[in-house]
Amino acid sequence: MPPFQTPAEPSGGGPALLQRGRALLHWLWAQEGSHGQRARGLAAGIFCGCFPFFGLQTLLGIALASALRGNHLLAAAGTWISNPLTYVPLYWFNYRLGCWLLGPGTPWPGMEALQAEGLGQLGWSMASRLLLGSTVVGLVCAVAGGWLCWLWLERSGPGSADPAG
Repeated sequence: MPPFQTPAEPSGGGPALLQRGRALLHWLWAQEGSHGQRARGLAAGIFCGCFPFFGLQTLLGIALASALRGNHLLAAAGTWISNPLTYVPLYWFNYRLGCWLLGPGTPWPGMEALQAEGLGQLGWSMASRLLLGSTVVGLVCAVAGGWLCWLWLERSGPGSADPAG
C-alpha cells in the first residue's frame, strides 16, 4: 500500500482527501536521515524551486541535495514552492529584485512585440535579472526554510517523525 493511502478509504470526497493529505505529510516528515539531512534536502529543493527551469527543478533539487548530503525526497518536495499558483508572483518578484540590484535594463516591449518576436528579443537583459533575483530569493528562502525545518524537527524530539510533535 502506498504510504499516503489510508487503509480504509470511504467513498466520500472531503474527509478521505484530508486524511490522505495528513498521511502524505506524515510520510514526508518521516523520511530517514538526521534532522540536518532532512533540513538540507528541503532547503536544496526550495532553492532550486525558485528558478524558472520548468521540468528540471526536481532533478536539480535532488542533485543539489546529493551534493549537500540531504534527503532526496524532501528536496523533490521543496521544489513545490513553485507551482502553477505561484509561478507568476514568484518569478515577477525575482525579476523585480534583479532589476533593483542590476538596474532597469531593457524596457518591457509590450505584448504586441512579444507576440511577433517572442521572448528572445529581451535576451540577456531579462534573463540576467531573473536569474540574479532567483538566486537571491532562493538563497534567502532556502536558508530560512531549512533552518525552520531543522528547528521544527529538533523540537519534535530525536526520533520523532510526527510533524505535530
